Amino acid sequence: MDRDSISQGLPPSSVPNEQASWGRIRAVNISKVFHTQLGEKRVLDNVSFEIRRGEKMAILGRNGSGKSTLIRILSGVMSPTSGHTEIGMRLSWPLALDGGFEGGLTGYDNIRFICSLYDKPFREVYDYVRDFTEMGDHLLLPMRSYSDGMRMRVAFGLSLAIEFDCILIDEVLFVGDTRFQRKCQHELLDRRKDRAMIIAIHSHEFVSEYCTSALVLKDGKGKVFSDTTLAAQIYNSL
Repeated sequence: MDRDSISQGLPPSSVPNEQASWGRIRAVNISKVFHTQLGEKRVLDNVSFEIRRGEKMAILGRNGSGKSTLIRILSGVMSPTSGHTEIGMRLSWPLALDGGFEGGLTGYDNIRFICSLYDKPFREVYDYVRDFTEMGDHLLLPMRSYSDGMRMRVAFGLSLAIEFDCILIDEVLFVGDTRFQRKCQHELLDRRKDRAMIIAIHSHEFVSEYCTSALVLKDGKGKVFSDTTLAAQIYNSL
């Protein structure tokens, strides 16, 4: 089994690119066109923004507005039709993305493999994920036997254990029951409040409380607001 077949869902987006200024992420005139049976569909149309270390930007838009597409482009999972990104921080894969796991391997072996990709100490990361997920010896079982919730716990825990500078979040903010969701919130928003975040989300309460800016998407166009309360009001009116 080759490394690429396992890691295709976990792009090496933590490595900053050469053209970027350290400590910021820029999207420059990002457009994405999909070719369908009904013709071309432009999901993103010259979307630009910038986020710096410690800032938290929400991406707001109705279903189909391009939020997830933009997240995938930033993470390297998808290429834009035109425009480019400048990645000047260690950028995570989208939080809770589990597409990079090999089902035939145990959780233990998947964690060990991902540690080798990111050059992280396995024992330290494994102990953190084991403690965070509360899965115990289930991590010694093949991941194909896991429920969706178990896989997401492992992916979420790994995202936190790698300790990225900027965390990408695509809709899934917290996982599990109420108690575990509070644990996720503490790890993400309290212990890592100094990290940058780019969050595709529907909750205007979260945006107003935690975000420093918001990108509102409609009909492929995007506008950034520093007033997150105003951005949430505009989003609610769409």
